[in-house]
Amino acid sequence: MFGSIWGYFYTSFLRYWLKWFIRQVTGKCELQRICAGYKPGAPRTTKAEYSLKNSKSKLLRAAVNVEEDGLEKYLDLIMREKNVKTQRDPTFKVNLKLCLLQITGYRNLFTSVEELRKETFDSDKVQHEEMLLKLWDLLMPEVKLESRVTKQWGDIGFQGDDPKTDFRGMGMLGLTNLVFFSEKYTEEARQVLSHANHPKLGYSYAIVGINLTEMAYSLLKSGALKPHFYNTVSGRPQLQHLHQLFCYLVYKFDKFWVEEEPESIMEFNHYREKFHDNIKIQLLDPAVALTMTISPKSN
Repeated sequence: MFGSIWGYFYTSFLRYWLKWFIRQVTGKCELQRICAGYKPGAPRTTKAEYSLKNSKSKLLRAAVNVEEDGLEKYLDLIMREKNVKTQRDPTFKVNLKLCLLQITGYRNLFTSVEELRKETFDSDKVQHEEMLLKLWDLLMPEVKLESRVTKQWGDIGFQGDDPKTDFRGMGMLGLTNLVFFSEKYTEEARQVLSHANHPKLGYSYAIVGINLTEMAYSLLKSGALKPHFYNTVSGRPQLQHLHQLFCYLVYKFDKFWVEEEPESIMEFNHYREKFHDNIKIQLLDPAVALTMTISPKSN
């Protein structure tokens, strides 16, 4: 309770006067000090985002929602309001622009991800069917699929004869992630599948991939992935950057599962949560970067 009272007092009263005092001493506003005092990445962008969202200025608070085509004009308005002169601080505008691209880009990324998640797998759509068959060909190049609806799908970790039923929760986001990993990291994906088909330590590869898609989605939705994207993407994060994160999660989860040696697949939820907690701990590090150390295939 004391923490909540202190937080309210600080943000509502003390923070304003502290900012005013430091500006009188340094001659620079808070945003200038942030942009000049931190290197590009999560520490700078996170502090800039906090400063903008908690500003008493309506103009600054709205900056976190500005679209890219209006960004230059908005930056000029911010500089005018904060009385920042380019001659005295030539790097401010460039640095703040990068922060705003990352901040607004994260929001737009979630919108794109949500649209893909809500897109239902439709067997009548050629593109959807082609993606599903491509997943099989990438993972099982030497085995021909006998028919579209077949028990063979279980060989790559789907639950039933028709995989479309497994995509209900994550929609086309789940399938897109699986295909991306299999296409960009084909050898690694086949290696993970071989581990998943182990007689003792095996698990349902495709189902686990969809489950990890949900993990990535929930982390994105909660804002927990901001430090990762602020550190790894210089500008607006795109869908491909979330797909890359998924690759990291699948690859690392497989290693985690093999090292933990669970007694059976019945313990999946326990180890899934343990892995999830490990990822959330990593994301608390301001320098976090959940990236593959293996280079992806070029298109």
